[in-house]
Amino acid sequence: MEEKIIDETKQGEALVLENSSANSRKLYLESYGCQMNFSDSEIVASILAKEGYNTTSLMEEADLVLVNTCSIRDKAEQTVRKRLEKYNAVKKINPKMKVGVLGCMAERLKSKFLEEEKIVDMVVGPDAYKDLPNLLEEVEAGRDAVNVVLSKDETYGDISPVRLDTNGINALVSITRGCDNMCTFCVVPFTRGRERSRNPKSILEEVNDLARKGYKEITLLGQNVDSYLWYGGGLKKDFKNASEMQQATATDFAQLLEMVAVAQPGMRIRFSTSNPQDMTEDVLHTMAKYKNICNHIHLPVQSGSTRILKEMNRQHTREEYIKLIDRINEIIPDCGISQDLIAGFPTETEEDHQDTLSLMEYVKYYFGFMFTYSERPGTMAARKLEDDVPEAVKKRRLTEIVDMQRKHSAYRTQQFLGKTVEVLIERESKKSTTDWSGRSEQSLVVVFPKEHYKPGDFVQVKITDCTSATLIGEAVGQSKL
Repeated sequence: MEEKIIDETKQGEALVLENSSANSRKLYLESYGCQMNFSDSEIVASILAKEGYNTTSLMEEADLVLVNTCSIRDKAEQTVRKRLEKYNAVKKINPKMKVGVLGCMAERLKSKFLEEEKIVDMVVGPDAYKDLPNLLEEVEAGRDAVNVVLSKDETYGDISPVRLDTNGINALVSITRGCDNMCTFCVVPFTRGRERSRNPKSILEEVNDLARKGYKEITLLGQNVDSYLWYGGGLKKDFKNASEMQQATATDFAQLLEMVAVAQPGMRIRFSTSNPQDMTEDVLHTMAKYKNICNHIHLPVQSGSTRILKEMNRQHTREEYIKLIDRINEIIPDCGISQDLIAGFPTETEEDHQDTLSLMEYVKYYFGFMFTYSERPGTMAARKLEDDVPEAVKKRRLTEIVDMQRKHSAYRTQQFLGKTVEVLIERESKKSTTDWSGRSEQSLVVVFPKEHYKPGDFVQVKITDCTSATLIGEAVGQSKL
């Protein structure tokens, strides 16, 4: 569940290119799940643009319908299955329409999709997007098309992603693919393969191109960004076999972060997701050194119980996690820390649950992503552990976790009352057409009157009020990074 920062407001939106083209064929593309899936959808749209496809927000007019899927929870998969029923209804009206399933769910279910979901013409795993032109030829010839081969070296570093549903301000930049951690609850190693990093040169080229196009903020993205390691290509696990020269000249995440911050000092830099076992103090010192690196770390803990962490195959204890939290607070005193937590993991006792609540009380997270345990077929937990916590107990524990997080979120926002924060304006407020909405460094939403400011502006905002999730204030002047 490492990188699964899921923005519920974006789930299933039809994704549309930033620039329409003269391409004649229409692509309808929906994306579900984490930021990595949305980033992948931009790669898919870029590949298909060269094949004559332009995006559309109207499914009924599409020649090709693709859904980029998530397997992190059963609920995510059920949502996609319901969408396929909708596609089926549209396909009866437009029989020439082709339907493809992309991403993690495609990788997990493979050919079962063609058997169970008769509407599906094409199944494409996360490492096979470059094969889309060939797969489309197979579909056009009336044959089912499947490519779910996981790669040891595919990073899509040579693809310049088009930007979908862009506001022209924030962009995602993928730096790693896959994961080696093998947490027992997680499908990512099986659906996205082994961990490999992208050439820093191609990352810098993409960041510089985004700056030229006027983007003001990027998020460096990976299942586990802290284990980024470039030594000329290849899997992270094979680094030990690299030559002395390769090892001596390798680039780690702290170095990459510094390279990006130095290359674009007028651009905000964020990153996601971090893993407690891999985050080094070098990263924290780099964050403290550069003003344009946002003081926010998403640091999934999953449980506050060392015993449960061991069952999850997390490579850290409660004590080690707390020690890292302490170092973050020492080196970056105003850093916002957010979490992922799972309630009701197999064998979790009431004492384990209380350990989670006490950890939350210690850290006082700014916000978090909290779920009940959902057994995922194929994971180690599904194979070796009985899902033995009753559903009612899971839900009660989740409610207690959510209630505590709500209390801590309110505590954190109240700390900003009377203070002035820097905000990057992203969009109009959802609740008022006279207000702008943006985020602080700590990734808290800030709302304030529009006045003469515009999206993309960095603005100093004095905080006068707050809710548990939002800071409310008044602009006191424009700022530059």
